[in-house]
Amino acid sequence: MFKNLSPEALGTSAGPSELIELALSFGFRSVDLNLAEFTRQVNEYGLPKARRLLDSAKLKIGSFALPLDCSADDATFKHELEQLPAMVAPAVEVGATRTVTTIEPACDDRPYHQNFEFHRQRLADIAKKLEPMGVRLGVGFQAQADFRAGKHFEFIHSLDALLVLLGTVGKGQVGVSLDLWQVWAGGGSLDALRSKLKADQIVTVQLNDAAEAIATPESAPLSSRRLPGETGVIDSAAALVILAEAGYQGPITPAPDTSRFAGMRRDAVVKLAAEKLDAVWKRAGLSPTGKLGAPAGK
Repeated sequence: MFKNLSPEALGTSAGPSELIELALSFGFRSVDLNLAEFTRQVNEYGLPKARRLLDSAKLKIGSFALPLDCSADDATFKHELEQLPAMVAPAVEVGATRTVTTIEPACDDRPYHQNFEFHRQRLADIAKKLEPMGVRLGVGFQAQADFRAGKHFEFIHSLDALLVLLGTVGKGQVGVSLDLWQVWAGGGSLDALRSKLKADQIVTVQLNDAAEAIATPESAPLSSRRLPGETGVIDSAAALVILAEAGYQGPITPAPDTSRFAGMRRDAVVKLAAEKLDAVWKRAGLSPTGKLGAPAGK
C-alpha cells in the first residue's frame, strides 16, 4: 500500500509542478492524475515534456477519473466508449493502471432490476475496452440518504449490493473503489471488509473518519466526513491492518469533507492530511511501503 495525494479529495487544486512538490514535501508516494489537464499538456507539448516532472519525481499514479458517463444515453455512451482507449492512453503511458467511477444511488427512469442490468452491461463493456490496456475500473457507491431523496427508484447504496453487481459483471478488471466512510454510512463494518473483500477486488481506497454524535450512520451528511484518525468513530488504523493482511497493494487516499478546510492554505491542508494519515499508518504498524509489522507501542 502507498500514501496517495488527491487534490480533489482535499478540496484543493494544483498544477502539475505544484502537485508534485506537495506530494514530495509531505511524504506521499503517488498522486491522482487529472486526465484532462495531462492530455492537454501532451497535445500541447508532447508526451516526453508532459511526463518529465512525474518521471523525475518517481511518483506513482494513484488513479484517474473514468472519462465517460456510465449513465449517459445510448448514443452518447456508445460514442464515448469507442473513444475510451484513446482518452486513457496518455494516462497509461505514465503508468496509470486504475480508473474510478461512482454509481448513482437512485434514478427516475429505471426500476432496480432494470438499472441493475443496465449497469452490469455498461460496466462489462467498459472493462472490455480497458482490459487490453491493463487498466482496472474501480466502482464506488453513495450511501447517504439525501442522495436518494425525491427519486422514484432507489439503487445500489451499500457495499453488499455493490458486490452483488460486480460479481455479475464477470470481469476481473472491475472492482471496488472503497470509501471507508461510505461503507460506514451504508451500515457496513470493518468486519465486513475482512469477510467479504479480497485484495484483488479492491482497486482504490479512500480512508476517512466520521464526526461524533451522529444519530445513525445512515443519517450522516457528507459534511460529517473527517480525516483518518480524527475521531475514532471509524477505526482507520484497524482498516489499514485489514487491508494489509488481505494483501491490498494499491493507493490509500485521505478523503474528508472538504468544507473543513475553508480559508486554509493549500500547503496547510496537505500537511494536515499527511500528518493524520501518517499517525494512523504508524498505529497500524505499517512500514513506509505499507507492509505490516508490529503495531505501534508493541
